[in-house]
Amino acid sequence: MPSQKEPPRPDPARYKEELYGQFARIGSALASDRRLELIDLLAQGPRHVDALAAASGLSYANVSQHLQTLRKARLVESKREGNRVLYQLADDSVRDLWIAIRAVGRSRLAELSQLLREFSPTDAIEDLSREDLREALSSDRVLVLDVRPELEYSSGHLPGARSIPVELLSERIEDLPRDRPIVVYCRGHYCLFANEAVTMLRRHGFDALPLEGGWLEWSAEESA
Repeated sequence: MPSQKEPPRPDPARYKEELYGQFARIGSALASDRRLELIDLLAQGPRHVDALAAASGLSYANVSQHLQTLRKARLVESKREGNRVLYQLADDSVRDLWIAIRAVGRSRLAELSQLLREFSPTDAIEDLSREDLREALSSDRVLVLDVRPELEYSSGHLPGARSIPVELLSERIEDLPRDRPIVVYCRGHYCLFANEAVTMLRRHGFDALPLEGGWLEWSAEESA
């Protein structure tokens, strides 16, 4: 019988080059503050391009260009709805990647803590942990207030949360009960909406406190 030839040995150098090159596609797509902002917005729920443009302050064309880069790296997906295109994160792993990036930044970059101290209201009090909120929700001892835009609330929110976007809070503040604490949350750890709302509520005599983290962290824990 003719001897069988040994299959060619894989080339380790080529393997490494292609392997890390594929990973670099993700790193390259994330290497933009604007694209990170779009990922942060999409972590709150799907959005059409025009809604992303309005929320980010970018032009429609600029948002579309950034989204194409993210789509090529398989970080976002899209579907057409009539003459509009709806974008969303590709899956929960992209949300978890964004949470991990934020966690590393919080741990390693002192500048992020300085930013929070500079831009957060000075009279915000200690956050309520998500674990303590779960316990409070089981006994209906608190009101949970979602101060994100209504579009984000409609995409997902904490159990029993009431929606009042932070820009409408001053108009609707007297609709809130004064007989129990109000726990306020927004997009996540670096979102300023909750502290802004807590400051306003406390100045009007409400017992209010911000939630540790926000919808991003809560949704990740609930889907784990």
